[in-house]
Amino acid sequence: MSEIHESEATTADGGVQTPSASRWVLVGAGLLLQFSIGAVYAWSVFAKAYQDAEPWQLSKVESSLPFTVTIAMIFIGSYLGGRVQDRRGPRVVALAGGVIYAIGILLASFTRGSEDLWLLVLSYGVISGFGLGVAYIVPIAMLQKWFPDKKGLITGLAVGGFGFGAVLTSPVASWLIGMDEDQPSKAFLWLGLAYLVMSLVGASFFRNPPEGYVVPGHEKETGAASAEVAKDYTEKEALRTPQWYLLTAILTLNVAAGIALISQAAGSAEGIAAYSGAAAATVVGVLAVFNGGGRIVWAAASDYIGRMPAFAAMLALQGVCLIVLPHASNQALWLVLAAVIYLCYGGGFGTMPATAGDFFGVKNAGGIYGLMLVGWSLGGVLGPILISALFGDGDEPNYTLGYTTIGIIALVSVVLTLVTKLPGDRREVVAKG
Repeated sequence: MSEIHESEATTADGGVQTPSASRWVLVGAGLLLQFSIGAVYAWSVFAKAYQDAEPWQLSKVESSLPFTVTIAMIFIGSYLGGRVQDRRGPRVVALAGGVIYAIGILLASFTRGSEDLWLLVLSYGVISGFGLGVAYIVPIAMLQKWFPDKKGLITGLAVGGFGFGAVLTSPVASWLIGMDEDQPSKAFLWLGLAYLVMSLVGASFFRNPPEGYVVPGHEKETGAASAEVAKDYTEKEALRTPQWYLLTAILTLNVAAGIALISQAAGSAEGIAAYSGAAAATVVGVLAVFNGGGRIVWAAASDYIGRMPAFAAMLALQGVCLIVLPHASNQALWLVLAAVIYLCYGGGFGTMPATAGDFFGVKNAGGIYGLMLVGWSLGGVLGPILISALFGDGDEPNYTLGYTTIGIIALVSVVLTLVTKLPGDRREVVAKG
């Protein structure tokens, strides 16, 4: 793949200026990669199919297990991928992550019944979850280096494709499952092949900016900001600050609140608002638009209202909507409440990379934010397990107990956003920026 900066120019102070059109090509490539791995958010369509299919007939807890393991593995992949990409560059890491992810999906297509649950968890959960994490962190860290002038917006875009992944996947997966309802895993064959092509095409464009890169049209501002920044934290230095743990806790709780609904979205749409099975699958796809859109909207908004106020609003809105959700028998109201939850859930992923960049700098963003994604794995495990346990295994899930409990946790979590402040040696610089 040829480099994209044939027309780079040198600024008066020796910096390298790349045409703005070139860096936006990288945004498109990042979105394509994220779109393929973000299909994981369509899992609730598969969960319902595995509960209903004759050879499977999994319980709610069993059917959520592959998705839960996938989210748990993301941290391991993102941490290793972030460290390697900080040293070796983004392209090779993203290509490796995309291939591993697709291999896991393709292996899952060979499962045929409940006796193969272990293989489904291993392939879809462990293998594809690891590859997903490796690939996910790369465009986030890379694009922050290309867009220091649009940090909030660009991190929102960097992960926006991930949130949009289920938009197309949900109806397509539902259609593929419908071709053989007793064998939902067969759908993974075609999906895995599509994911492989999309991730390889997107990742092949990836690269870091050249040494001395400055933002086109913002040479003076970029130079001034760089001179004022006291330091870029290393991974070890970030881990010695209370801010890293507070930010990780906020991410964990925001994830747990939103993913509690995401992991049960199709079934909850049917059980609470009486959507049909096909309509519920469509609703999951529609909600994915809000998951993706929230990453862009909240990240951009945080550039203006501040990172912590944005997180406070996201947690509070999720809390209120989750408490009201089990009482929303009206289909339109249920959809509105779920859309707000998805919007705020996605917003956490769009806003936190920029927040981490404000707190610790972008030089070691891959490693530092990769570590912080342990919050994604923790929240991704706790949310689905807790909501499944609160629902119970009866024919009539206890929606009120489940969603009310998660909603109260989200509301209490707002306190963390009020006590989390920038490190002292970065506070003045970021405030000026």
